[in-house]
Amino acid sequence: MKMAVQFVMRITILVLLTYELAEAEAAAAPMAKPDCNSSCGNLEIPYPFGIGPHCYMDKLFEVVCNGTGSSAKAFLTSINKEVLQINISKRPSCPTVQVQMPIIYSNNCRSSGSGAALKISVSPFNFSSYHNTFISVGCDNFATITGLGPVVFGCQTHCNKSKIEERTGCSGFNCCESIYFPPNQQEFHVEFRSINESKAREEEACKYAFLVDQNWLKSKKPDPSHVQYWETVPVVLEWAISKRTTKGRNMYESLHKRRHVTCSSTEYCSDSFTCFCANGDNGNPYLPGGCQAINECDSKNAEGSFRCNLRKSPLMIAIIVICPSFGLLFLLLIIWWLYKLIKKRNEIKLKQKFFKRNGGLLLQRQLSSNENNIQKAKLFDSEELKNATDHFNENRILGKGGQGTVYKGMLIDGRIVAIKKCNTVDEGNLEQFINENIILSQINHRNVVKLLGCCLETEVPLLVYEFIPNGTLFQYLHKENEDFPLLTWDMRLRIATEIAGALSYLHSATSLPIYHRDIKSSNILLDEKYRAKVADFGTSRSVDIDQTHVTTLIYGTFGYLDPEYFQTSQFTENSDVYSFGVVLIELLTGEKPVSLMRSQEDRNLSTYFVHSLKEKHLFDILDAQVSKVCNKDEVVAIANLAKRCVHSQGKKRPTMMEIMMELEGVQKVSPVQPNFEELEYARNEEMRPQNDISISTSSCLELSSASSSNVLPLLSI
Repeated sequence: MKMAVQFVMRITILVLLTYELAEAEAAAAPMAKPDCNSSCGNLEIPYPFGIGPHCYMDKLFEVVCNGTGSSAKAFLTSINKEVLQINISKRPSCPTVQVQMPIIYSNNCRSSGSGAALKISVSPFNFSSYHNTFISVGCDNFATITGLGPVVFGCQTHCNKSKIEERTGCSGFNCCESIYFPPNQQEFHVEFRSINESKAREEEACKYAFLVDQNWLKSKKPDPSHVQYWETVPVVLEWAISKRTTKGRNMYESLHKRRHVTCSSTEYCSDSFTCFCANGDNGNPYLPGGCQAINECDSKNAEGSFRCNLRKSPLMIAIIVICPSFGLLFLLLIIWWLYKLIKKRNEIKLKQKFFKRNGGLLLQRQLSSNENNIQKAKLFDSEELKNATDHFNENRILGKGGQGTVYKGMLIDGRIVAIKKCNTVDEGNLEQFINENIILSQINHRNVVKLLGCCLETEVPLLVYEFIPNGTLFQYLHKENEDFPLLTWDMRLRIATEIAGALSYLHSATSLPIYHRDIKSSNILLDEKYRAKVADFGTSRSVDIDQTHVTTLIYGTFGYLDPEYFQTSQFTENSDVYSFGVVLIELLTGEKPVSLMRSQEDRNLSTYFVHSLKEKHLFDILDAQVSKVCNKDEVVAIANLAKRCVHSQGKKRPTMMEIMMELEGVQKVSPVQPNFEELEYARNEEMRPQNDISISTSSCLELSSASSSNVLPLLSI
């Protein structure tokens, strides 16, 4: 046995040496075009980038090298920025290039950097949302990233002069950080606002903002508070090759025919693509013969060395022929068994590590406490959820959002469920994350998507919800086709009542009030009977009964975002009311919450709606399914209710309980002739519900009344 072990060890060493030689030769494969400079200073310049004519694939990838020797610097001519690093095989994400970008500062600054926005448009490059982070520096500063579409990003800082020297990092004192930045952006605008306007005018504080490579921050550990001494910071850009150009199209077709190259279209642009060497190969996939296999044999090259094929190597044949003994076979079986055993133990340890990191011990303690005499939230096994989603197959994806990716799955018992794979969980807020999931798992309301349980033994938590089959309310209002039929007025009124009932339940009927924080039509699902289901509690917050608000970083969807919350960073139940009001206006008008088709001042739907009421043009902006309703007084009543919901002052808005009762009242009460004068814009700040609704005795539609009996009590934890 000892001799067999020694023999196997010698053979293994020979095989490894041969493999390393082959891998080293493959790694030495050319990265630049023949007869082209492959470096500038200490920077490697791989194709499709290149220095000089005929050395790059397209003018957009041209590199200019300034200087000589190791001090030379490379610049991308298409964006006029210094290049620090180029990666052509950033598997599995997009390839990247690291460049120097200037700092953005406020108008009253007199320092290096740039007061303008950062732009890299008309180029194949995008700011990487995965590798970069947003940082803002300055006293009493509220910095927001603008021009990114419907979602708002930003952070705010506070300063205490007596302790400012003791503060470090970007925790909110003089410096704040936000890791949220949308993908596929080529422009970066920043808007600075002072939290204390009078203090800002007095001191004329300078404010800075910039995107920066997260790895650079971790490795160099610079102090962002010294940003006034910086000129530029490293930023990571993602890139791809466009199929629209003749060269790009020809290259795409050529690369797809090569044996060792894998090419695929990018997620952010179906007209672009990136390539990788096949698994086990090294080199540059964009060059002919650039990918060289380390597991194939060729004849002698120019230097007289060989590339060895491990599968066809005579050495491997010798192992099979010379070592057929049962002892060696037994030894290999033992080694295989030990490997499986060690692998299984490592997997168990890894699951335990993830379970602990994701708050599993805290959840177990909560569920086992005597105070929780409730229906227990189920802890799912990771293998069960992997099998349910076919190992999280991309074909099972139902949708992606800021909080995670949702997959369709089928459990062992045959139930169809929606499994949400979270992006990240802040370890500092684990207790809040666990407590909120316990609360949400107890919600028993037919108009709220049920949380069935979770799995915490994976790298990121997995949340299991009931599956809702008929899509979102947004699709029925704004993407009408055969798959999403028209919603009648009766259906819209019933859906509004169901949403209001669910939010009223969350605000006042649960053991701890829950603020949703992201009410919008795309978060309202419709089941097989087209009943409304409120979903996506990824940003929701539960609060103590005696609390009036929660203070958070600004998060929400533009068009639904309460302006009062945007100004104060204090989220109250009235902020949910505002968002519901926007959904109600969507149901009335069929318009999107933000539309470039409207004028600048009416781009926001709530502003457009209130302005139309002021001008007495309500029936000019209604959706076709609403305008043809015979019972106009119902439309008048709902319009008045929506107007109060989007009042600029939160305390002037009705509660969700009042809204639910008014909606049910509109369905149940027999109407009078509508008094359209009630739609006149209220210049008096005090608006009362009973003064807004007018009732008539005529009706040509029989409405089904919505019942509030679907509310089941939530047990206290």
